[in-house]
Amino acid sequence: MFPLRIDIKAAQHDRDWASILAYCHDTEATPAFSGFWLFDHFVPINGHVTGPCLDGWTLLGALAAVTTRVRLGLMVGCNGYRHPAVLAKIATTVDQVSQGRLDMGLGAGWFELEYGMYGLPFAPPAQRIHELDEACTVLKQLWTEEVSNFTGTYYTLTAARHEPKPVQRPYPPFTIGGGGEKLTLRVVAKHAAIYNAPGGTPAEVAHKNAVLDEHCRALGRDPATIRRSWQFYLQSPSDVGGVRARIAEYQAVGIDHVCIGLPTAYDAGLVAALGAEVLPLLTS
Repeated sequence: MFPLRIDIKAAQHDRDWASILAYCHDTEATPAFSGFWLFDHFVPINGHVTGPCLDGWTLLGALAAVTTRVRLGLMVGCNGYRHPAVLAKIATTVDQVSQGRLDMGLGAGWFELEYGMYGLPFAPPAQRIHELDEACTVLKQLWTEEVSNFTGTYYTLTAARHEPKPVQRPYPPFTIGGGGEKLTLRVVAKHAAIYNAPGGTPAEVAHKNAVLDEHCRALGRDPATIRRSWQFYLQSPSDVGGVRARIAEYQAVGIDHVCIGLPTAYDAGLVAALGAEVLPLLTS
């Protein structure tokens, strides 16, 4: 089992650049936290769609330039929003700017309203998951081969060149989120370094992890090579005192990566308070 890793997430809806940057700097200054995450949406998803929501990949590039320690990623990126060859170039740029600190978050996508707003095709669930599988293969080829050729059901590469390569070799580790037990978890077993389970009770998360273990064994992969991740959102700074016990519940069922989502309003002392709260879990 991996040592426990705890990160911070500041989803962009209803936030401006100044507050995102401040929370990222706070995370960088708090040794208890290893990473800083955003999400991949174009409009808010917190009960309305009318407020501000900055682009996640653009923000990662900006944050990569002003940090030196924390890992950076989207939990999780939406495969359907970008062709994987274009995404490979974007992700490589972030990995280069950050000097190898990108976590490659990716999922099949789910927010149909957003697809419709932007005129993006919203395929049936099984197709979106097969597209995700192909996209991971395309990314890996571009990141490891001098010239890539690929003919899939959904994507094609023809003598494709991709330079420079990412700093991380062979490529940035994939974080894949989702809960579909027949298809999505098989994609996780094939490609992911971190599996981000959908929200649920500890028993529900334990079940998803057990299904993933079976897919790993069927593919000949050691299940212990995949981190098990879970995220939750802090509703208020007053809830900090219950965070340690909440995380411990999930540690008991195999979770070794936790991402804490922060309330929208910036609180200058919140990240430091969370760091003090979770530190005993990291040193025990």
